[in-house]
Amino acid sequence: MTQKMKTINYITLLSILFLSWTASAQEKTQTIRGTVVDKVSQSPLMGVTVVLLNSEPLKGTVTDLDGNFSLSDVPVGNQGLKFTYIGYQDIMMENLFLAAGKEMVLRIQMEESFIESAEAVVTAKTDKATTQNDMLTVSSRTFSVEETQRYAAAVNDPLRMSLSFAGVVSTQDGNNSIAIRGNSPRGLLWRMEGVDIPNPNHFSEVGASAGGISILSSQLLSNSDFSTGAFSAEYGNALSGVFDLSLRKGNNQKREHTFRAGVLGIDLATEGPIKKGYAGSYLVNYRYSTLGLLGKMGVNIGDATTNFQDLSYHVYLPSQRYGSFSFFGFGGLSAQFQKAIKDTSEWSLDAGKQYDWRFGSNTGAAGMSHKYNFNNHNYLKTSLVLSGVVTGYKEEKLDEQFNSQVQYKDRYFQGKATFMTTLNSKFSSRLNQRSGIIISRVNFNMSKNVLDDSTQQLVEFLNNEGHTYTYQAFSQWRYRATERLTAQVGLHFLSLGLNGSSSVEPRASLAYDINSRSKVSLGYGLHSQVQSTNIYFVKTLQSDGTYAAKNKNLDLSKAHHLVLGYDYRFSQDWHAKVEVYYQHLYNIPVGTDTAKMLSALNTEYGSGDFEMVNGGLGRNYGIELTVEKFFTKNWYMLFSASLYDSKYRALDGSWFDTRFNGNRTLTLTGGKEWQLSAKRKNRIVGFNLKAIYAGGLRNTPIDLQQSISQGEAVRLYDQSYTLQNPDYFRVDLGFSVRRNYKRSTGTLSLDIQNVANHSNVGGVYYDNKTMQVRNWYQTGLIPVLSYKLEF
Repeated sequence: MTQKMKTINYITLLSILFLSWTASAQEKTQTIRGTVVDKVSQSPLMGVTVVLLNSEPLKGTVTDLDGNFSLSDVPVGNQGLKFTYIGYQDIMMENLFLAAGKEMVLRIQMEESFIESAEAVVTAKTDKATTQNDMLTVSSRTFSVEETQRYAAAVNDPLRMSLSFAGVVSTQDGNNSIAIRGNSPRGLLWRMEGVDIPNPNHFSEVGASAGGISILSSQLLSNSDFSTGAFSAEYGNALSGVFDLSLRKGNNQKREHTFRAGVLGIDLATEGPIKKGYAGSYLVNYRYSTLGLLGKMGVNIGDATTNFQDLSYHVYLPSQRYGSFSFFGFGGLSAQFQKAIKDTSEWSLDAGKQYDWRFGSNTGAAGMSHKYNFNNHNYLKTSLVLSGVVTGYKEEKLDEQFNSQVQYKDRYFQGKATFMTTLNSKFSSRLNQRSGIIISRVNFNMSKNVLDDSTQQLVEFLNNEGHTYTYQAFSQWRYRATERLTAQVGLHFLSLGLNGSSSVEPRASLAYDINSRSKVSLGYGLHSQVQSTNIYFVKTLQSDGTYAAKNKNLDLSKAHHLVLGYDYRFSQDWHAKVEVYYQHLYNIPVGTDTAKMLSALNTEYGSGDFEMVNGGLGRNYGIELTVEKFFTKNWYMLFSASLYDSKYRALDGSWFDTRFNGNRTLTLTGGKEWQLSAKRKNRIVGFNLKAIYAGGLRNTPIDLQQSISQGEAVRLYDQSYTLQNPDYFRVDLGFSVRRNYKRSTGTLSLDIQNVANHSNVGGVYYDNKTMQVRNWYQTGLIPVLSYKLEF
């Protein structure tokens, strides 16, 4: 039986399983509770009216002294809430799915109205597109846990979910790496609970911002922000975008658990109160996964063995007098390996079977934060994060007698201690500020050795151990000049202790509400980023035949961002947004070998064995359209379109397309949920779809005759990235059946990535056996079945 037939039979079986999972059930109820705070000062709001929408008779409550509220005996299913408070903008939350197996615990941020009056009743509704961070104006949006779970083929991964957003494209189906507005994926910054963290992804390469799949479980995440340009002054050491992740607190009144099992492995989560009567809580998630089961189902995942596991947690400990403490962290272990076949006849058919290789990538971070409210207008948040990342690869080749010889080996370790403290002050309903400092000590230990074919000896390209520091400081102010006009100004400072390079970066934005439905925004920012640590110390071949490190004095890469946006809200549920942007990148590291036209703007991670100088430029510009219907009335839709151009300049002054210049992308994401019948009202069936059409990424052509002559690929660097892949097309589908039992909720899900099994070209390579240039293709159809039980 072929792999395709195996996969088709598997999907047929799953379809039967979905259709057969039915039974009658009576109505169940659950509790909705939470806390309401001021969005700027984060102080609790007492006396907020909370009403359950469409309840008969009307059901509601008010928040207590600590801003807490609770609604019990709420029917499970989709519910809505309305929050009203004198002097604050109303908040309407619809289509909140309440499950029988888990209480709904919310944290609501209300924004004070422009007019400071105890008698004023504000009827304006909070825009659902508003970010969690009040300092973000342009090119930013909030995303929820429900989106990471609902979007087709997102597999609870924020990076894969972001492919639905304007300006974001995947660089390869086999991982979750993204390019934002034509920028290198390296330009992305990760934050958790307001402090910088290492790349939180399995199978990550040195200096990368992504990997195979997210280490973080959606069980831990709360509503978070994603920015794609001209971000505010508190964010530094990033050129393209920011993922600012917030963690939810565990249930502090009731112990709850979640179990998930599927073809990707098992996932266990538990949460609950630290002790009875105390507001503290814990939340822990563990996951173990292997891709072997996918291979047995007929999915082509290669011959290597792939395993990964991770643990993440959040412990919240409030106190009456000393503020609140949070302990959070994550750790991920991931490995992939392949054993050589001790049969020389196999080697002629597949040269890869002559090699043993192993790749490992381990990442961990442990953080503590302390938040202290001096009064209702000022609070200080201080955090400390200790993190470590270890990646390594080793490759050995068997000879005719099956003796192994090391061909390549590397190991990169980076440990970091990051201290951050931020003061937030709300002077009035019109003026607030946020200022802070970030100090990081970076320890490193790196080695890299490559076999020289001529001498049959390993050549050392990298062997360094030491430490350095990065220093950051920022201050930003938000002023509501009128009821319609809001201005923000800020300044960010970044310095690298290793070589003294630094950058002072102004940031500014304006937002003007033309009327109740439309607004225009303008944002500018200067941004910078340090290079991957190994780049500073890599040794390159000199003219006298020796190897020396020449990159230690590389300056920061820098970019000016300018964004103009217009947002129109058709109704409370529908809105459209257009943004035009221009980015000028300079101080970009480029290779000193002008014959190769190398630039850091074309790399996905921080590897490279060449001497570099800050002589490169880049420019990205484009226009983006987003049309979105938020999830209401049991359905949602998100359409995004981007037209863009991304170029880089090499050291000799020549301009080329960047590798990530696909020029265009269209994405349609949507979904619908149905309640099966009155008798089965505790069962909801969901259907989700994501379709992506994009211009292909780019490659440097291969000189076939020179490749044949030298027995390896020889690139035509004077034509760098002139070869564009065929257009990329992929459709993903998702199906789910959610059922509420008396004290639990079960969800059966099936995600199918690339349901049409379309063969998307990933690039070109030289096949030495056939002496031809061939295409390599990205992943085909991948079905992912899982069952989740919340109890």
